[in-house]
Amino acid sequence: MKVGLYVCRVREGWKMILSLDLRVDAAWWLEGVSGQQVFRWLLLGREMPLSQASWMAENFEMERGMDQWEGEHWQVYMQRKLEWVEKASGEQEASGMMGGNAGRAAGRSEVGGMPEPYPAGEWAQLERGAALLAERLRGRQLLAAEAEALLADMAPQHASVWRAAAQLAHLRGRLSITAALEGPATRRERLAWLGRAQSAPRCRRCGSYAGQRVPCAACGLAACAYCEACLALGRSRTCALLLRSAAPWAVPRGDAPRGTAVAPTEGGLARWGLSPAQSAAAAAALAFLARPSAGGGPGRFLLWAVTGAGKTEMIFPLLQNILERGGHALVATPRRDVVLELAPRLAKAFPDISLATLYGGSTERWKDAQLTLATTHQLMRFYQAFDLVIIDELDAFPYHNDPMLAHAAASSCKPDGHFVYLSATPPSRLQREAARGRLDHARVPVRFHRYPLPVPRLLKMPTVAECIRKRELPAALKKSIQTSLQREAQVFVFVTRIAQIEAFVTLMRRLFPQIHIEGTSSQDPDRASKVIAFRERSIRLLVTTTILERGVTIPRSDVFILDADNGLFDEASLVQMAGRAGRSMDDPAGRVVFASSRRTRSQVKAVAQIHKMNTIARRKGYLHPPSHP
Repeated sequence: MKVGLYVCRVREGWKMILSLDLRVDAAWWLEGVSGQQVFRWLLLGREMPLSQASWMAENFEMERGMDQWEGEHWQVYMQRKLEWVEKASGEQEASGMMGGNAGRAAGRSEVGGMPEPYPAGEWAQLERGAALLAERLRGRQLLAAEAEALLADMAPQHASVWRAAAQLAHLRGRLSITAALEGPATRRERLAWLGRAQSAPRCRRCGSYAGQRVPCAACGLAACAYCEACLALGRSRTCALLLRSAAPWAVPRGDAPRGTAVAPTEGGLARWGLSPAQSAAAAAALAFLARPSAGGGPGRFLLWAVTGAGKTEMIFPLLQNILERGGHALVATPRRDVVLELAPRLAKAFPDISLATLYGGSTERWKDAQLTLATTHQLMRFYQAFDLVIIDELDAFPYHNDPMLAHAAASSCKPDGHFVYLSATPPSRLQREAARGRLDHARVPVRFHRYPLPVPRLLKMPTVAECIRKRELPAALKKSIQTSLQREAQVFVFVTRIAQIEAFVTLMRRLFPQIHIEGTSSQDPDRASKVIAFRERSIRLLVTTTILERGVTIPRSDVFILDADNGLFDEASLVQMAGRAGRSMDDPAGRVVFASSRRTRSQVKAVAQIHKMNTIARRKGYLHPPSHP
């Protein structure tokens, strides 16, 4: 994209501004629309590559004697800046582009060559378009193509003048316009870049470093960088325009001073029918929301709840707290199927609140809602939009260990907002922070039915590969599975490799011919129907991979994890798989078996974590008395 660039002298000093439509700027500064007195106005370039113009505008600093500069001084200044930014960024101009155009433009007088102002007769319509665009982009960050698509859907009458509308909204302080990739470091920052492996430009949308460069017809650069990490959401590149909301929403707080308690009363919590453990955790989270952020960005809270504890129910009071004050809340989860499952529950819990449900292919991507439910990738389209951001399944793929999604989540929250992380198996880093008192948190060590978590039993066995080769299971494992079948349990059998599933299913069918056995994995197109059949008990034993380690609740189920010593099964994964057992009120005990040829640290730590949660639950009086089943 090509843009204009100019400087103007107002009472506060010199400003350097890039422009999507110089006619708008001419009317703004020189026709008195801005309400400020303009002493000088100088066009530096009519069609500069966005990356260069954006970098120069963002890093502009006044220099001594600028008030006395004439055209030739500005020409030298521009040439010096352009040479530096090209050298620092590795950009090379395509022949015939830009070249000395900036210098020649700078040599004009501040009036000579100035574009005609935007037509006065069309200004009122432009004002409406700018206001609408700013409103629609409130709390968002979109590439130019997405902004065009938004206007085409929501206000087609303004779609043809979106650049002018965006420029006016920018001048009014309601939008920021910039290149989608950050430019090179300034001279002051340059030492921090030297010797770094990540010296490539950084994507403002997802935070990733963009190492790929290609010739670009849009800006004329022979090496225009683009970001591969967020390519699925549209190409974020050096010359791509990113429009960001510049007016974050505020939560109406009535007469309550900032930071005072505005949590629901006991009756408010009682509305949700929470157990004692759930109520205690929700109350701790509400106390956290009532405190102002301690500076340095949004506050953070970890809700560490065992599998089957009812995390969704615990967030209802938190959402209520924000929504009743007119705030905006986001619930983000890594997987689309969880979004689709949660949507009707949230709609039922908050029937009078507008709800947007966002995932790949969603028809509600431009919906303005008070409550947003989205997959974590969709967060990259938001910017300082939410007072409360709840990240569900913090430890799950794809969110876990993905700096891009963590960056997107951080950008989506207001600077004075709050994060709540939900997890049964939080990353070790957060566990350490919580243990050292650096992270506000609450533990929910018991399930909603108030029975202890099933403690895994360790069973020695040869590898799955060896069992397949010998076409036999060890007697102890075979007997244990038979015990589960005799007690009418649904049986999960977890293995590490997709390639082993078919052969292992064949083996299991030979050993247990009286029941229906199937296998499934991420590559199985019939996975969803098999899970339904398993839930309905037409399938009694299901061989699977970690694709079903979370998010699946099957009443009266037992869990067998084979090759539990494999490196693919870490502590968190083992705890999650074990968490498939004992989830229902009718069968709270369940059975869990870790079967392997050797005992590993991950197995020992997983068992210890489950024991610890049961101990905490017992100590706090959350468990049913021992006389119960």
